[in-house]
Amino acid sequence: MEEQNNPTPKSDRNLEFTTRIPLEELKAAVEQIKEELGKIIIGQHEFIELLIVALLADGHVLIEGVPGIAKTITAKLFAKTLDTDFSRLQFTPDLMPSDVLGTSVLNMKTSEFEFKKGPIFSNIVLIDEINRAPAKTQAALFEVMEERQITMDGTRYDMPPPFMVLATQNPVEQEGTYALPEAQLDRFLFKITVNYPSLKEEIDILTSHHARKGKMAVLQLNEVLTPDALQEFKTQIHEVVVEEKILSYIAQIVTKTRNHPHLFLGGSPRASLAIMNASKAFAAIEGRDFVTPEDVKKTLVPVLRHRIILSPEREMEGMTTAQVVEMITQSVEIPR
Repeated sequence: MEEQNNPTPKSDRNLEFTTRIPLEELKAAVEQIKEELGKIIIGQHEFIELLIVALLADGHVLIEGVPGIAKTITAKLFAKTLDTDFSRLQFTPDLMPSDVLGTSVLNMKTSEFEFKKGPIFSNIVLIDEINRAPAKTQAALFEVMEERQITMDGTRYDMPPPFMVLATQNPVEQEGTYALPEAQLDRFLFKITVNYPSLKEEIDILTSHHARKGKMAVLQLNEVLTPDALQEFKTQIHEVVVEEKILSYIAQIVTKTRNHPHLFLGGSPRASLAIMNASKAFAAIEGRDFVTPEDVKKTLVPVLRHRIILSPEREMEGMTTAQVVEMITQSVEIPR
C-alpha cells in the first residue's frame, strides 16, 4: 500500500540523495560571480572557475600569458565582485621589499619608530608582472603567502582574512623578466595559463567594448560575496568528504612525479594538499559533499604545472609539464 500512495517510483527515489552540508547558497554565489564577470569578460570560463576555486580553497593564483589578453583586468574585476579591500602592486626591477611590506618611520612627536604598513596589507592583492622584480623583492612574499603574516623588527603582523594574492606574469622568454624561485612557485595553489581568444571571442570583445562607449568596466559589476559569507563557505568546504581511496589516488599521482624519467623535480607534499583542497572546492561548487576522481583530475594540471620541472632533454624536445601530468594521470588506476 505504501508504494501505491507514493507517486515517486522506487528506482527514481534511489537516485535521489541529500547532501549533509547545505551548499545551495555557495553554489548560487559562485553562479552569481560568474554572471557578474560575464558582463565584461568574454570567454575565459576555465580561468574564472579556477579563480573562484582558489578563493574558496584559501589559495593564491599565478596567472601567465602574453601582455594584452585581459589577465590583469580579469583579476581586478574578480576582486570587485567581493566586498573586501583590494590593492594592486606593479612589480618593477627597482622595487624594494619595503615598498611591498611597509617600513618603520620615525614619529617626530613621540621620537619612536612606527610601522607604516605597505600595500600587501589588504584582502585581495593583485601583483602585476611579478617576475619583473628581482629575487630580493620576490622573497619578501614568502612568509606572507604561506603564513598570512609578516615579521618586521621582531613584531608579527597578521593579515586580515580573507587574504589572497593574484599575481600575473609574462612568459619567461620575454624581455626583462626574472624566473620565480621554486620555493615561491610552490606557494601558489594554481598556475593558470591564459591563451589568445578565438576569432569569435575576439569579435565579441570588440563588440562589447564598442557598446560600452568608454564606460569603466569596473563600475558595471556588483559585489557578491562578503567576508563573513566567504568564511562560512570555506568552513563548509572543510566538511566535504574525501574517501581514503581518493586520498591514495592523489598521493600516487604526486609520488609518481618524483621518480618520473621526464622530470627533474617532482611535486612536494604541499602539492598533494593543494590537490585535495582544490578538489573539495570543485565538489562543493557542484553541490556535492564528497570528492570524486573527476574533481581531482580538474585540479592536476593547474596545481602541478608550476611545481614540477622537466628534464633538460625533454625541455629541449618541446615537451610541456602539462603533457607529463597527463601521462602520469593515465598511468594511475582511477578509484571506483
